[in-house]
Amino acid sequence: NYLAGNMADTKGGNLSRLVLKQAGRAKEKILQNLGKADKTTDEIFEEHLQNFNTQQVNATRLHKDINNYLRCIRAMQTASKNLMETLSDIYEKEWVGQDMLYVQAQNNEMLWADLAHKLSDQVVIPLNTYQAQFPEMRKKIDKRGRKLIDFDAERHSVQQMQNNPNRNEAKFIKAKEQMENAKRTYEVLNSELHDELPALHDSRILFLVTNMQTLFAAEEVFHSETAKVYSELEGVVDKLAKEVQKGTLPRKTFPKPLPITNVNPVISNSSPNSTLASPPKATNGSSSRSKYGGHSQSPTKDYEPIGGHSETNGTSRLNGNGRSDLYDIPSGATTDNLPPGVLYKVKATYKYQAEDMDELQFEVGEIIDVIEYEDPEEQEEGWLMGVKDTTGQKGLFPANFTKPI
Repeated sequence: NYLAGNMADTKGGNLSRLVLKQAGRAKEKILQNLGKADKTTDEIFEEHLQNFNTQQVNATRLHKDINNYLRCIRAMQTASKNLMETLSDIYEKEWVGQDMLYVQAQNNEMLWADLAHKLSDQVVIPLNTYQAQFPEMRKKIDKRGRKLIDFDAERHSVQQMQNNPNRNEAKFIKAKEQMENAKRTYEVLNSELHDELPALHDSRILFLVTNMQTLFAAEEVFHSETAKVYSELEGVVDKLAKEVQKGTLPRKTFPKPLPITNVNPVISNSSPNSTLASPPKATNGSSSRSKYGGHSQSPTKDYEPIGGHSETNGTSRLNGNGRSDLYDIPSGATTDNLPPGVLYKVKATYKYQAEDMDELQFEVGEIIDVIEYEDPEEQEEGWLMGVKDTTGQKGLFPANFTKPI
């Protein structure tokens, strides 16, 4: 308990002295700013300080822009890789130069990776080291400023006591000792900064030369080598173009379609206007929608409309909201309390992989709001227009991959 009490007293005494010192510095600065107390000046140091501030601002700006440049390089690296992979995938095996296209795509990817690595290791890391000097130097400059205020305060105290004929000599001697101590502390820091600040300022030239040489050399190699890659790629495409012009490009031949005969037609018993047998039902992972806007096979519905019949006279039925639309509202579908524009909701029973830009891709269990086609003439049999609940993505999807809810 005795030791704990002493430690508490020591901490309390240190805190008290710190508060008094800060208050004394604040008072001295106010008097100096008001012109009521003179201030020790050092014009050479002020010039060094101005150079330091400019150098730090420039280093921070360069650091920010170099890092942003590296982020863009990495983004371009990813974009270039994706583009080359796509070109390699769509470039057919029978076409001339398919193997060369793959090789040059790999070379291009390695060049981007090498550039990003060089910029990170040889440009950004040295720049981080260079910039790390400034916070420590700033702390030392601030400490020098505080010690200068302490020295000025002690100096003013000695001057006041010296002009007082009734001064206490013991206190006067102690005040002069404190002034000398404050002066020595300030002069040590001031002398160190007079050496360190010019040295740091001069180092900017060598750093900038080395850093920029590395950057520009890496860029030169990259662009020189990528030019060779793209020259090879251009040659591959030129050869393909020549084969197309000459008509020597390998092509698959297909037999001519056989004429349709009326032997043993399959007639539906539903009505005299029915067509041949119903097309097969679309299964998970396949689509019956033509990529060119038409229809090949229309998927059969896995649900029946309310009332157990479909429209045969070309007119539309009213949904639960009292609106006329081009869809049969399937049995089991709820039309109450739906957002404006939503006909009903469905739940995905199979995963569907979109094959066209206007199609909707979804996973099993996802909820989709069925909405009207913007242009009724674009409606395709067996296909619905919908919006995914989770993402708001809009597109076409096959009805038989879902069930109404």
